[in-house]
Amino acid sequence: MVPSWGYPLLTVAAGVLLWHVAVAVFAIPDYLIPAPTAVAANLVGNWSFLWHHTLVTTLETLGGFGLSVLVGIPLAMMIVWSPKIDQALTPLLVLSQTFPKVAVAPLFIIWFGFGIQTKILVSFLIAFFPVVVATVAGMRAVEPEMVELVRSMRATPLQMFFRLRLPAALPSIFAGMRVAIAFAVVGAVVGEWVGADQGLGYLLLRANANLDTRLLFSILVMLTVIGVFLYYLVVWLEHLAIPWHVSHRDDTFRPSA
Repeated sequence: MVPSWGYPLLTVAAGVLLWHVAVAVFAIPDYLIPAPTAVAANLVGNWSFLWHHTLVTTLETLGGFGLSVLVGIPLAMMIVWSPKIDQALTPLLVLSQTFPKVAVAPLFIIWFGFGIQTKILVSFLIAFFPVVVATVAGMRAVEPEMVELVRSMRATPLQMFFRLRLPAALPSIFAGMRVAIAFAVVGAVVGEWVGADQGLGYLLLRANANLDTRLLFSILVMLTVIGVFLYYLVVWLEHLAIPWHVSHRDDTFRPSA
């Protein structure tokens, strides 16, 4: 029987095999789509070089994601706590997502320079919205019966908020964090596109300018590894924080024997 983690590995292996066969059968030139073996050889040959730039992008991603959590969750709590804050901030939050972040990134370069802080801010700008929306939705989804029960026990509004709404919202908060960590990787790359001298986004521009498809595919592999690793890191933290939630019970949807 194949374990749960084996299915994605088998899917990736099948995709790579199909890629290799397509390149060989259709004789696709290397400058268009290199063979998987060529990409693997490039990864091995430039490992230390790629690893340095991968660490830079990972640090920017974690910085943007961490900032989105530190800002997004308290902001969502304020929105749920006060209707006036909700009316004042929610339209602005929606408005902040309607314009392309690539258009804002050059302003960050002007204001904050070419340092890592600019890439972290761009990553934060893309990643924080899912955290806010998911946290607000989770806190507002508490069952009315539970609210009435806590009120009948003479709980103060503050106690109700931190002992009922916040714990009940944790599954939604982590769902927003899973989306945010993927967006944070995109934000870090966008920030590097605008202005950087290191990072995988910077290397992508160089590879594209030089028509180096082997390096380009190698960078895409590294970005995929970063995204998948950080996503499952958040999933692991979710398992530690809310092991009681139905999504973490392995036998929930299994038919009885």
